[in-house]
Order: sequence, then C-alpha cells, then structure tokens
Amino acid sequence: MKAKKIILSILILAVLGSIIAYKIYNKPHINVADENADITISASTILADFSSDETTANKKYLEKIIQVKGQVSDVSLSNGKGIVTLQTDDDFGSVICHLTDKESTKISEISKGQELIIKGICTGFLMDVILVKSIIINQQ
Repeated sequence: MKAKKIILSILILAVLGSIIAYKIYNKPHINVADENADITISASTILADFSSDETTANKKYLEKIIQVKGQVSDVSLSNGKGIVTLQTDDDFGSVICHLTDKESTKISEISKGQELIIKGICTGFLMDVILVKSIIINQQ
C-alpha cells in the first residue's frame, strides 16, 4: 500500500512537471512593436541606475520593455543584425541595442550623433546596458 502511494506521487509530480515544462517551452515570444513600454528613460539614467546599484536595477528593468532615448555613438552590423550603441554621460558605459531583423534593414538610415528613441527588452548589464529585440521608435 505504501509503495503504491509513493509510485502514484512520483507519477503525479512527473505529469505536473511535464505540463509546466511544456507551457514554458511554448510560451509566446513578445513582439516589442505591439507592446507598450514598461519604462521610458534616457540612456544616461538607465546606465547610472545599473552602475550605482545593479541588484535594484535588475529588479526594476530586467526582462521589461524599456523605451530609451539617447544619442547614437556607434552603428554596426553583426551577422546581419543591426546594433545601435547609445551614448551616455559615463565614458565607460553605454546602452547597446540589438535590433530585430526587420529593424536591421533600417541601419543605413542611422548615423552617429543622431538622437534616437529605441524600444527593446532589457537583458542586463555587462559594463553596458543590453536591449534585445529592439525597434526604432523615432529618428530625429
């Protein structure tokens, strides 16, 4: 009798684990263009937040859709993907925005010194703040 309960418990846990894994694996991808920004901020401010207290900044920005405004300091292509770097007040850090495939086609229209508003998902901080799946909101 005790063995049956143990086997039944293991079976229930296995089924629940499988269901949870299936739902996580098939979770729909976020389309940044269709979603509203969770936070709107300047490139200098978000970098300053991460530089002063990374733990608090992670709680505030990580995996959220961030709309950031800044001046372009670099534009590049890597494996066909556009990368726009936004300048900050800090000489050693910036905001690096990895563009979507569709937005990467607009890379030739972007120049250094240009003011941009870019929206993307914040994935963290490694001397620079990283945004992925980024789209260009406004070119000035």
